Amino acid sequence: MATRFFENQVAVYATYHRNPRNRATHFVGIPAIVFALLAMAAQWRIPVMGAAVPADWVVAAVSALGWIALDLRIGAAMAVVLVPMALAADWIAAGFGTGGAWTVFAVFFVAGWVFQFVGHAFEGRRPALADNLFQAFIGPMFIMAELLEHLGLRRRHTAAPSA
Repeated sequence: MATRFFENQVAVYATYHRNPRNRATHFVGIPAIVFALLAMAAQWRIPVMGAAVPADWVVAAVSALGWIALDLRIGAAMAVVLVPMALAADWIAAGFGTGGAWTVFAVFFVAGWVFQFVGHAFEGRRPALADNLFQAFIGPMFIMAELLEHLGLRRRHTAAPSA
């Protein structure tokens, strides 16, 4: 059931991202936004079973579990990508403090969205998340699916979204 739901969501997302230039900008913009969020979260600690865990690892773990629930292969690939991102976010928070972490957040977050909006100017269509906020969670999976397809590790999804 989750797989069908995911495939439908990816199909919907794909209808907003037909232009190759738009998809290309998303390969830069989406990882930048994800990294920005991790860099921001790395500033805080969350108590987990008596330990103070950096919040970026909690965010990464919850996100990865959600992605794995939707599609095991893509979710696992996302988890692998999140590890170096979280390590880099921790390094920034530890080495540059709150000011540095917020600066990295601002630069990557704004730049990521600029890439997204430039891509949608090429597309001539507003972002998918403007119609369905859940598409913001699907976006990273979409580019990972595209990457896995390009590497021959996943078949291209061609089904039309169901209503």
